[in-house]
Amino acid sequence: MTSLFEPLTLGAIDMPHRVLMAPLTRMRATPPGDVPNALMQDYYVQRASAGLIVSEGTQISPEGKGYMDTPGIYNDEQVAGWRTITDAVHDAGGRIAAQLWHVGRVSHKSFHDGALPVSASSGPYRNRTTIRGEDGVPTRANCPIPRALELDEIPRVIEDYRRATVNARAAGFDLVEIHGAHGYLLHQFLAADSNLRTDSYGGSLENRARLMLEVTDAVVGAWSADRVGIRISPIGSFNGTEDPHGAEAGLYVAGELAQRNLAFLHLSEPDWAGGPELSDDYRRSLKAAHPGVIVGAGSYDAEKAARLLDAGLIDAAAFGRSFIANPDLPRRLAEGLPLNAPVADTFYGGDEAGYTDYPAHA
Repeated sequence: MTSLFEPLTLGAIDMPHRVLMAPLTRMRATPPGDVPNALMQDYYVQRASAGLIVSEGTQISPEGKGYMDTPGIYNDEQVAGWRTITDAVHDAGGRIAAQLWHVGRVSHKSFHDGALPVSASSGPYRNRTTIRGEDGVPTRANCPIPRALELDEIPRVIEDYRRATVNARAAGFDLVEIHGAHGYLLHQFLAADSNLRTDSYGGSLENRARLMLEVTDAVVGAWSADRVGIRISPIGSFNGTEDPHGAEAGLYVAGELAQRNLAFLHLSEPDWAGGPELSDDYRRSLKAAHPGVIVGAGSYDAEKAARLLDAGLIDAAAFGRSFIANPDLPRRLAEGLPLNAPVADTFYGGDEAGYTDYPAHA
């Protein structure tokens, strides 16, 4: 039986326990340049007791942005801002990974000087994103119909991921996690309902997975496999993407990624977004396809994590909303202490309220 509080080697790093902080969009970077700042530093340092912090989604390019005030990692000012955060997390005894993010069609023309967001294919779909309203506060807006990336643009996107990895190293991160989940760009290429291409990146499952795997290879080439993880969400409806063949796609990419000996595979399960809980049969199939480290995430509590760890179906668990409200979550879980309740109204945008003012347990 494996405990949530046993050490774990995750690629190139050693974790004192198996409680990870999941990536959480909080929209508090400094505009107009989407620069990480001192308030974000306080937030991450408060949570440095996580076995590993996976940062909020961090756009790899201006094109990759889809929400107001989310941080980037594509220019020197952003790298310097992240460096102050990673140094402070390390000084507090923590470990932190940068989540590399391109939102694709989950965006808005206001972020791109009126240009359309990009995706695997063009076509209407239903989704909204968060932009700055006329009063300066976050407001929800419909996503426009995207344009399809041209075949000769794809190498540029892959290069953006590679360059973001180089920048993450310079910023002092311990690892990077590729965001291949939740209906964002790589998932848009993988999913059969959002990828209608007829070229070498569309049609067959192998073609639809091509961009995710080419990005992974570029990121590994910019660092090393033991410094790279990837997040997938093969089953469930996310940001207007609902792949009818997602279960098969998840097993295929898990097997392909296993051959690359990455630090971990991060599985985002559908129940966090109102979907069904994954079956243990599917978990067993995924573990067979990917025998390496699997991090599970999705409405986890200590009991769910313990059951799946004991069954050998996951190797660690990532916690999201409970980490928002409990900066000392590993201690609370280990000692059975009560948890603060998160305030959903302060999840996105704002100041320290609902961000750095949640108390640790006395």
